[in-house]
Amino acid sequence: MYKTRKIREEEKAFILFLLAECGVNEQTYPVAGEVYEYEGGIMGSINLAGSDPDQYAGDLIQVEYTDSDQVEVIITLTRDKNNRLLDLDFWKANFSKLIRYPTPGQVTILRKFQ
Repeated sequence: MYKTRKIREEEKAFILFLLAECGVNEQTYPVAGEVYEYEGGIMGSINLAGSDPDQYAGDLIQVEYTDSDQVEVIITLTRDKNNRLLDLDFWKANFSKLIRYPTPGQVTILRKFQ
């Protein structure tokens, strides 16, 4: 069993921003109150409790962010086959630790998949 923690307010706010950019809201994709950190939280990626990583069904939105060390970060919000939020996935170009968590005004939308 994965060790979960309570979702941080900044994570929930960021997910709600991404959902709004997709034209949906929390009624369509409820945001879980518990998350599991991938890679021990190094890059910021989380799995939302109640979803199954083996049930990946697609991306909802992908954005780009430049961390405070000037390294590019690609962030993708995904859903599972049960139409629930699955992951908020961070990929930092040099695989280093995320230094500063992004805010909505700091990201550029790359793709919307809905």
